[in-house]
Amino acid sequence: MLTTLKSILRFHALKRIYTKHERRLVPAMLLGGIMIDVITFRSINLTTAFTILGIYTLLCAAMITVIHHYDATRGLLERPTFLGYLRLVAPLIVQFTFGALLSAALIFYWFSGSFSVSWPFLLIVVVLMTANDVLREHYLRPTVQLSVFYFVLFATLAVAIPSLIGSISPIVFIIAGVVSLGLMSAYLFLLYRLRPDLRFMRPSPLISVASIFLLMNAAYFLNIIPPIPLSLVDAGAYYSVERQGSEYVLISQDESWVERLSPTQHLQVSAGERVYVYASIFAPVDLHTTIAHDWQYFTPQGWQSVSRLSYTIVGGRQDGYRGYSYITSHRPGKWRVDVETPRGQVIGRVVFVLEEPN
Repeated sequence: MLTTLKSILRFHALKRIYTKHERRLVPAMLLGGIMIDVITFRSINLTTAFTILGIYTLLCAAMITVIHHYDATRGLLERPTFLGYLRLVAPLIVQFTFGALLSAALIFYWFSGSFSVSWPFLLIVVVLMTANDVLREHYLRPTVQLSVFYFVLFATLAVAIPSLIGSISPIVFIIAGVVSLGLMSAYLFLLYRLRPDLRFMRPSPLISVASIFLLMNAAYFLNIIPPIPLSLVDAGAYYSVERQGSEYVLISQDESWVERLSPTQHLQVSAGERVYVYASIFAPVDLHTTIAHDWQYFTPQGWQSVSRLSYTIVGGRQDGYRGYSYITSHRPGKWRVDVETPRGQVIGRVVFVLEEPN
């Protein structure tokens, strides 16, 4: 009896400590997941990264299950059992895995597209990562919690499955979405068995998941979602691009350190001289695709496409696969070249100004 009483007192003392420091613990765990991603994903290969993300996803699903199972059967944080202690720390683990999965999505998607094109999707990821105070109040609400979980599940599979299959075709993205929807439906069925009242919650978790599925597909076919898992390693405009053995020799405009801070390059070229755009693109092992350079000139009516040139890449080279295109028919003014996939998803963008020599 005395041992049981001590155990109950110890449990409730731990509960009071958790409640007192919850406001700091929750965002700290989110930040911890982000920092671990930043450190590890720079030094490991994709297979290891996907394995880690798979573990995070399973751990997150397990902790969400613990929360709802315990709350449905035993009341909130009231018994000093193993499950009770696990329920106490489960929200912190969920927040840690959310931080890790969201930051991984940001890392993959940030480097897989041009911010000027993909910013709506990236903004959603950033908001979910940084809204610590909002999440602190609402992440335990089942619909919010399960919606965030499904979003990161879909975003992770949309990176992993193209890498494993070796294709970035639309059908592969659709497969990733269907797989994510199937896994989430099975998971919701399990939760409904453990906690039947979830079926009657408003807004419904199932409707939220279906809405996210439709919005993700709409964003993909509107080219808002970047062309993961491709990423632009390096790109720029040059006077000359010449391949010598396994290396490329690039000649560009001499710039001061102040000019290098500008996202817009300046080149002085005469009529009929070549202007080159070079790009180095990372692609996972065995991924074959075509890269297009869409040359555009800025007119009073907006950007007008002048030329579209393509070349093929085969994935696997860590430093990226290099390619270039050039034009000789040009005029002074503002130019940009979109580095794109065959269906028009923008991997990166080179902006430059052509000027007549003094």
